[in-house]
Amino acid sequence: MKAQPQASHYINGSFVDDERGKPIPVIYPATGEIVATLHSATENIVELAVEAAREAQPAWARLKPVERGRVLRRAADILRARNDELARIETLDTGKAIQETLVADPASAADALEFFGGAVASFNGDYVDFGGSFAYTRREPLGVCVGIGAWNYPIQGAGWKSAPALAMGNAMVFKPSENTPLSALALAEIYAEAGLPAGLFNVVQGYGDVGHALASHPVVAKVSLTGSVPTGRKVLGLAGSLMKHATMELGGKSPLIIFDDADIENAVGGAMLANFYSTGQVCSNGTRVFVQEGLHDRFVDRLTERTKAIRIGDPLDPDTQMGPLINKAQHEKVLSYITIGKEEGATLHYGGAVPSLQGFEGGFFVEPTIFTDVSDGMRIAREEIFGPVMSVLRFASEDEVVTRANDTEYGLSAGVFTRDLPRAHRVIAELQAGSCWINNYNLAPVEIPFGGYKQSGIGRENSLAALDHYSQLKSVYVETGDVASPY
Repeated sequence: MKAQPQASHYINGSFVDDERGKPIPVIYPATGEIVATLHSATENIVELAVEAAREAQPAWARLKPVERGRVLRRAADILRARNDELARIETLDTGKAIQETLVADPASAADALEFFGGAVASFNGDYVDFGGSFAYTRREPLGVCVGIGAWNYPIQGAGWKSAPALAMGNAMVFKPSENTPLSALALAEIYAEAGLPAGLFNVVQGYGDVGHALASHPVVAKVSLTGSVPTGRKVLGLAGSLMKHATMELGGKSPLIIFDDADIENAVGGAMLANFYSTGQVCSNGTRVFVQEGLHDRFVDRLTERTKAIRIGDPLDPDTQMGPLINKAQHEKVLSYITIGKEEGATLHYGGAVPSLQGFEGGFFVEPTIFTDVSDGMRIAREEIFGPVMSVLRFASEDEVVTRANDTEYGLSAGVFTRDLPRAHRVIAELQAGSCWINNYNLAPVEIPFGGYKQSGIGRENSLAALDHYSQLKSVYVETGDVASPY
């Protein structure tokens, strides 16, 4: 099973390689086999990419927004036409079940390109009347932007970052995660086929040192990272020290609150989506599931029944519902947290083992796991695990659960299930989280902003807010009369 691209990097409209760079083995998480080998960017590769972006950006910025948008909309159409092929690449790269990647990965990138391709034409500045004289503001591009992607949604991340950047008239150098380097190269080809001029979307592979080189480059105006909180602190600190624009979409330990009056099937389905989708490797996951006492036992019983029915196995089988974790290190991390949960006194209610799957003995699989009798101070309730490990916690009252839900350094997401809509809105207003849901979980349409409070990030992906973050505001005062001067 091979997925070898033409070369490691895509710069100025061409595939480029430099085999002096450190090898990047691409491992299929279901079997542990190497399906491709790329090379990390050398200093020369980084310079070529940044220079290509710098040279291409001014002419692109001078185009009418509707012309830039037209290219993005064509690219969205190509993404949709090649959805099956791209979904397979994502599954080989991430190990996620093909039934997920077919609907959630290239499709999400296409939605972003389509939305920003249309929205940018009406994203304008303001006019201020001073009774004769007046002022106006202009939205102008930043220049060369760097996008640093995560491994859980590779092509989605590349689309979410590049679409608003390009629509606004910027150029982008995108560095995928070294764990999932393939699909960004496919996106680069699609952009070129759609008519994007060379140099405007460049893909550079590499480890943390390459991300540092890009983020610290003097030509780069803005850095957008999706990743862990520790990585975000480093990148934001670097960008801040150099007065660069930055947006950080980081991790979380999000609360999902289920009240007694919730529809139990919807609540269980929401909790499963919030913990087991993409094998639990979603930054916004609601991994602290607070269930009110009157519903708790029935909820756990039904949750267990439905979790037992999850089909784990070959990610390329359309009937498989859960694939492996991304790599060995993550597999070991998740299993260590399961051990920690048991040692801390939580009840391992279901799962927690490595399944035996014929033909996939080298894969990084783990069963969907449910802990009950979890208390707020346990590490499994405070630290981001990034795997299919759900903590179920009891609560009695609304005020109590809001206080407990907010007792975390994170603030990415939150959810509430209840039939009492005034209560739903009241609780959501009190929760310290940037992306919230009522009676659903983990939907992220491009039309609404996505991002977090507190340690979970700065800035927003998606919606018109993203165009804000990829532009700078210029104020222009226009005098229509004489200059009043005391001199």
